[in-house]
Amino acid sequence: MATEFGKIDHVDTLDAEERFGSLLESMPDAIFMANECGRIVLANSPAEDLFGYLPGEMQGMEMAAVLPAGPAASGLRKGGTFFPVDVKSGRASAGSALLQVHAVRDISELAQAGQAKDRFLASMSHELRTPLNAIIGFTGTLLMQLPGPLNTEQEKQLRTVQASARHLLSLINDLLDLTKLGSGKVELHREPLNCRALIEELALVFRPQAREKGLVLQFRAPSQAVMLRTDRRALQQILVNLVNNAIKFTERGEVRIGLERSVADGRPVVQVSVSDTGGGITEDSLQQLGIHLSHKLAALLDGSIRYFDKPGNGSIFVLTLPLE
Repeated sequence: MATEFGKIDHVDTLDAEERFGSLLESMPDAIFMANECGRIVLANSPAEDLFGYLPGEMQGMEMAAVLPAGPAASGLRKGGTFFPVDVKSGRASAGSALLQVHAVRDISELAQAGQAKDRFLASMSHELRTPLNAIIGFTGTLLMQLPGPLNTEQEKQLRTVQASARHLLSLINDLLDLTKLGSGKVELHREPLNCRALIEELALVFRPQAREKGLVLQFRAPSQAVMLRTDRRALQQILVNLVNNAIKFTERGEVRIGLERSVADGRPVVQVSVSDTGGGITEDSLQQLGIHLSHKLAALLDGSIRYFDKPGNGSIFVLTLPLE
């Protein structure tokens, strides 16, 4: 029957209560049922408790009054307090009416835990980055031979120390990037970058790891520098993940890194391939966090990652980035 503005059809309420009242009351989550106009026709006790309303007080209210629209899902209590929520929605029939069903959970503790994790990562990364930057700086001073001359072996060892320290610093920074990536807060700093030099540096870091497994790590690239404008840290993280995965899933043979200029979809690109002689691509290898993160980072760099399986002969992952 017709109703005044701000109220709901009494028949809708009776049908909903008759069909779903007992079921909703048995549910531990806060659950609302709303009509097609977006007004609440039924709310269980957990919903009333969660939002601070008396029994029956929520009937007739607009859903937007308790679940306001916004970039992040949030609930609004009777006293005007917002809190983060997780909402699952569906539909149900009550007589001739089609009702919207919303199950709501308060995730305030989860949000607080996430914020605590972010603060911990930020604090930890700061504490670790300070000494690592010192190591990199002092190693650079020694390599410049300011304190005195170095022989060939000393220079080689110092470059390994410097490269390893830079690699570790990058991993620490990536802990923060994982958090930022999940919240959409990753900031890119694009700059001219010698891609060949970066990969040579990474190969130097990974060769001892490959050697321990009896693998050969090769790098093939043009003799001249391959320059592109990109974010160094994001690119380095992608390559670290791909090379580390190749070594991890290869028991014998070699891991090969290739660098070349090419054309894809009519535009000039840089392609970095990482191939191995392992057992081929497995579900386990594709589910590695590093691979998942690499795909997301590649997309942020306007690039992509493709992979090809060579059953019994290994796999190839190809990172493609725009040259311009």
